[in-house]
Amino acid sequence: MNTEHANPAELAALRVAFAVTNSTSALGWEAVRAFESEHGVLLPEPYRTFVAEIADGSPLGPPKEGLLALGDMSERTEPGFLKRPFPLTEEWLGEWDDGIDSDDELYWERLDDITFDGSLYLGTEGCGMDWHLIVSGTRRGAVWMLDGESAIPFGGERGQMPGPPGFAGWVTHWAADRPWFPDLEEVVSL
Repeated sequence: MNTEHANPAELAALRVAFAVTNSTSALGWEAVRAFESEHGVLLPEPYRTFVAEIADGSPLGPPKEGLLALGDMSERTEPGFLKRPFPLTEEWLGEWDDGIDSDDELYWERLDDITFDGSLYLGTEGCGMDWHLIVSGTRRGAVWMLDGESAIPFGGERGQMPGPPGFAGWVTHWAADRPWFPDLEEVVSL
């Protein structure tokens, strides 16, 4: 996954995926650079080029409730939250090694850090299952599903959500109408 330079094949796949989705017009480079300047981050590729040249959101998805426009991607407004590193490097299933649980106020503070620091809110599947693009930290360029009880990266060969990593992989997975959790689909059908 190259987050510094747009891959022409990935951009072509994004153009195909959004050609029929009634996407919102692209922002253009000036607006993308203004957003980056305001928030102190460089958006990862291919998302950066996607927003500038292809589309700024789509009501049809991904995710289920639609892909949000760049300016609609956060409830948090404090300066600098996007440039703070996303705090996770691997999936988190709702418990910290130091024994903090959901009855502890520190749990909710840490959950806020996971939900906001270094990530753009892409949209929701509903029921609190939200998709985020990581823009700062070691997982920059990855797409994660975050909810109040877990944080799971999309992509890779292993894990709960296998597929091509990054924004382009996430979109092409959705465009092919594949389930996010293939193992769960098998269990449900039994």
